[in-house]
Amino acid sequence: MDFALTDDQRAIQDLARQIVSDRATDDRVKQLADDPRWYDDELWRELAAASLLGVALREEFGGGGFGMLELAGLCEEVGRCIAPLPLLPTLVLGALPIQEFGSAEQRKILPEVAAARSYLTGALSELGQVDPARPRTTARADGGGFVLNGTKVCVSDADRAAVILVPAATERGVGVFLVRPDQRGLSLQREATTNGEPQFTLGLSGARAEALGDVGRGAEIVRWIERRATIALSALQLGISDSALQRTARYAIERKQFGKPIGSFQAYAMRAADAFIDIEAIRSTLYQAIWAVDADRGADRAVEVAKWWACRAGHRVAHAVQHLHGGIGADVEYPVHRFFLWTKQTEYTLGGASIHLARLGEMLAGGAHA
Repeated sequence: MDFALTDDQRAIQDLARQIVSDRATDDRVKQLADDPRWYDDELWRELAAASLLGVALREEFGGGGFGMLELAGLCEEVGRCIAPLPLLPTLVLGALPIQEFGSAEQRKILPEVAAARSYLTGALSELGQVDPARPRTTARADGGGFVLNGTKVCVSDADRAAVILVPAATERGVGVFLVRPDQRGLSLQREATTNGEPQFTLGLSGARAEALGDVGRGAEIVRWIERRATIALSALQLGISDSALQRTARYAIERKQFGKPIGSFQAYAMRAADAFIDIEAIRSTLYQAIWAVDADRGADRAVEVAKWWACRAGHRVAHAVQHLHGGIGADVEYPVHRFFLWTKQTEYTLGGASIHLARLGEMLAGGAHA
């Protein structure tokens, strides 16, 4: 396996880094964190103008025709600046599955997404149910469509989404359904989140929906989405952690104790070195997961490994960065504190390290390779 990026892949990531870093400064991110709307819509439109929102969409939908590696590069650069953008809900939970499984009519929204004119999201999580492929939300056939009942939680950007993807149980098995929020039988209640991201509890009481793909194959579709969401979140975590450690390295040079930069002290340098190793583990397992998903070889295990490292190593790096900054690292107004909040939000969204370690143990005990 050769994980070296091609010239096109480097160019895409470099362009994303230039646009995001120019716009998502510390002051700008702080300003948006205090704004109830939270998202940076101007930056979102700039990325669309640079043809980056459609990087993983086919050319017929206004995209670039690339794949998950290029989309992961965009996610990494967004994480590097902790730019508040709806990458996961719109591009990963919404656009990719519609492109893969949707009908010609359903795919008509994809050019609108690539042009930053429409937002999408997915409602995969339920209270007390850790497996989104086994939903308690139900769907009943009614006329030419379906009627949904149930409750979903942690639905990002649901108040702006033109379409919400909702897994639900039917008589024929699990299905994934497209719900438009501007209708009867649907309610939204905003939740409090660690990094301030707008997430909602989605109530469905007789809400009408249409099926995405074949009803009964929904569990396969959910697994397909989960793998790509893990890659996107792990890439985001990579950018967050790498940028936080780079800031720490600069601080270690500028901050002096006893007439010397604190980075010259052995204990300080060793803690930073451990964080660097953790970040490289996130990077290597992320690339391994992307390769496995694209090649459909050992994907489940590779994805679980990437999840574990993104959760556990991200957690360790976030704490190391705060500790290496001393007292100022705990200042909620200081930029590294926001990196800590984003790291924890990403870790929680991935599900935490312990559950993935348990799943890996089950896979290894059972001899699973996929």
